[in-house]
Amino acid sequence: MQPKLRAKIESIAERHEELGEMICDPEVMADKSRYLGLSREHADLSPVALAFGRLLDIERQLDEARELLADPDMRELAQADARELETRVDELTTELTRLLTPRDPNDGKNVILEIRAGAGGDEAGLFVADLWRMYSRFAERHGLSIDQAEYSENSAGGFKEVSGRVSGREVYAKLKYERGVHRVQRVPATESQGRIHTSTATVAVMPEAEDIDVEIDPSDLEFTAMRSSGSGGQHVNTTDSAVRLIHKPSGIAVRCDQEKSQLKNRELALKRLRSKLLEIEIEKAESERAANRREQIGTGERSEKIRTYNYPQDRVTDHRVGLTRHNLPGFMDGDIDDVLSSLRQDEEAARMAEISG
Repeated sequence: MQPKLRAKIESIAERHEELGEMICDPEVMADKSRYLGLSREHADLSPVALAFGRLLDIERQLDEARELLADPDMRELAQADARELETRVDELTTELTRLLTPRDPNDGKNVILEIRAGAGGDEAGLFVADLWRMYSRFAERHGLSIDQAEYSENSAGGFKEVSGRVSGREVYAKLKYERGVHRVQRVPATESQGRIHTSTATVAVMPEAEDIDVEIDPSDLEFTAMRSSGSGGQHVNTTDSAVRLIHKPSGIAVRCDQEKSQLKNRELALKRLRSKLLEIEIEKAESERAANRREQIGTGERSEKIRTYNYPQDRVTDHRVGLTRHNLPGFMDGDIDDVLSSLRQDEEAARMAEISG
């Protein structure tokens, strides 16, 4: 264990012991507010303190086993004990590092999912439709709800862009690694000479923001009501129920005509605007963290090509972790868990390395 990490854990254990004594003090117990505050802090530190206590006990046993290595009659048994105890030390060290790794505060949030066609014309739009189906199938596999809110079709039957809300348990934790530029290499259905084309789509995964997450000054908003033509032209509304919000400081514009009520559309538009602003804050924090470590961790920069889908070779490659897997049809049917697991482990390892210092 790194000395800095051990010193931090020892400090936490000392504070935990101090708090244990304080909450048994009659004067503290008489002050309900103070008692509750100290009790909460004690409970928060307990997992680290208890794990460290187990580590100290294992280290003591390991020292005893190593002392027995000098005894010829006990050496074989002591070696076996030492190996087992060394494994336990490693496991507890990993557990302690994980306990000290801060959890992403947005992991439990629902998300706004947006996919936009990039380079490649109509083929890029078809790829957007494929990605939307992939995430829809992924949501079904995990018991999540996905609602298609807005879309704009292209002439080939794909989407110029599509967005929706994904809700359920730990949605952002599951999907946050999908942010970035996705690249597809395949022969389009319209290609008569069998040439492989390369197209791209950009995926945005924004944690659904609450009022407390992002404060917006009403004077910074420009509101416009307009006639709704429906999502993708599916219906025509004869009232001015559609709304458009512009956040003047950032220039971000959000349009919503999902509901027949102008008030509901305004609420939805404001919620999406908050999510977009929260995403900007998250990306800024990630960039600063990456600069401090001189490497990008976790979800990757949005401008990077994070993944390639190669149809002729039946493979998908995630460039952030260098992982390649085959059975592309299965992947496009939402079976993406192993790649997400690798990305999650990579982020956790980077965060633990940062803490270990």
